[in-house]
Amino acid sequence: IVELKARFDEGNNIAWARHLEEAGAHVVYGISGLKIHGKALLIVRREEGLIRRYVHLSTGNYNDKTARLYTDMSIFSYDQELCGEISALFNIMTGYAMPEIQWRQIAAAPFDLRRRFLNLIDREARFSTPQNPGRIVAKMNSLVDSEIIRHLYAAADAGVRIDLIVRGTCCLRPGVGNDNIRVISIVDRFLEHSRIFYFGNNGRPEYYMASADWMSRNLDRRIEILFPVKRAANRKVLDRVLELELADQCKGRRLHADGRYRLGRDGSPDSRSQYRLYRMFAAALLPENIAQLKIFTPARQ
Repeated sequence: IVELKARFDEGNNIAWARHLEEAGAHVVYGISGLKIHGKALLIVRREEGLIRRYVHLSTGNYNDKTARLYTDMSIFSYDQELCGEISALFNIMTGYAMPEIQWRQIAAAPFDLRRRFLNLIDREARFSTPQNPGRIVAKMNSLVDSEIIRHLYAAADAGVRIDLIVRGTCCLRPGVGNDNIRVISIVDRFLEHSRIFYFGNNGRPEYYMASADWMSRNLDRRIEILFPVKRAANRKVLDRVLELELADQCKGRRLHADGRYRLGRDGSPDSRSQYRLYRMFAAALLPENIAQLKIFTPARQ
């Protein structure tokens, strides 16, 4: 499926669509009235006489240029239920099925993504007690949807502790009624682009990633995908990403009730989250070359 309405990339997508068709691929050009913004790759293989499916799900585009500039994340899975749901979504997008499917793992806009997010937020409010407050951590590009914001305020009033990492536009003002909501924006060497969502769920935490921001256009007028992250090792990575970004006093600007952003008190370069995360991932892949990384300027700059 090639989205011809992809902003700034229309010409490239038309060219790639032609190349694919000339090579014999079946190319679908999207759905009238709905921009396809979800990022999914389904692989179907014959293995030892059986058909097996694999799925790759991402928060960012399959684009070689933005891959060098954006901080996206993805998973690759052979969970057969997850693969089946993505396969069903592809059938909807290509016109081979009606959108009457009850997802168990994913949620998809414009079908049930808004409802899933609202249910997850409201569940935290129901579980929250003074002794065991609910917990939400959400990272995205923009937060502008009024219904989502109302439910976040209601959850905060119920005692839920909410941390929001919103790189761009944020229409929610922290400090309204209570101090349970914190908002930070990180602007650094790479464009913060991943969407990560954590819900405490009364001690049984759930982790998700998505192609969608909390914006009306993403929830109502696009094809978007929310997908779970269930493997313990992957959850630990997401925990570390969120932990370091929330602790960023160098490039992390905190939004205050007056609508202004301010850097942390000490502005410590040692807390620069992108630098620390880059070193963490690079060390895991290339431990012998970690000292030679030249991507970032020295931390004190």
